[in-house]
Amino acid sequence: MKQEIFEIVSNKKIAENIYEMVLSGDTAEITKPGQFINIKLEGFFLRRPISVCDFNENTITIIYKVVGNGTEFMAELSSGDKLDVLVGLGNGFDTTKSGDCPVLIGGGVGVPPMYNLCKELVNEGKEVSVILGFNTKKEIFYEEKFKSLGAKVYVTTADGTYGTKGFVTDVLKDLEYSYFYTCGPLPMFKAIESIVKTSGQYSFEERMGCGFGACMGCSCKTKYKNIRICKDGPVLEREVIVW
Repeated sequence: MKQEIFEIVSNKKIAENIYEMVLSGDTAEITKPGQFINIKLEGFFLRRPISVCDFNENTITIIYKVVGNGTEFMAELSSGDKLDVLVGLGNGFDTTKSGDCPVLIGGGVGVPPMYNLCKELVNEGKEVSVILGFNTKKEIFYEEKFKSLGAKVYVTTADGTYGTKGFVTDVLKDLEYSYFYTCGPLPMFKAIESIVKTSGQYSFEERMGCGFGACMGCSCKTKYKNIRICKDGPVLEREVIVW
């Protein structure tokens, strides 16, 4: 973990209540897909933990949904504004267990960390399928970006306004795959767990205080020990999770 000052390169709306922000700065502490950053916002007590969507040696891309005062504040920020950011947080995904044809499952704002993971798996020569789940067509983002990486992409909407009507499990149940990776809300995880055919990794969206393991606010029980989602997660293997 490292505290850095990043400059906003761009901050734009890409879907209903969904924004994409690109930050410029030292990204050396980010080493794998699935890690997150923690942003300090002027006038707010707690930092905002947000998954890394993509990164390179100079920039970080994040995607966030406007749901409260903090994210409303973020949506008003402009190019050139500077942010105090903790980088290199979380353990990220392990791609060595993916097999030849992994499936990636993202629900809503759980979609972003799937993007860099998809990029890495494709670069490793894997045949990647991606399932993106949204409530409605207005909320869809990054479908074409995943396709441009070479992944086979499926989109579901709960109201049936685009793609497959229903949930990510309505596509997943008919797919063949070697391993799965997923990020999204807990009800989606429980639905996936009820039908999934292989081992896999879940990236948990958890409310956090410090974001680096000091406050113990995001502690949870696994089959073997109590862990902190921010420090020991957010990615956990299927076999250790207590549902």
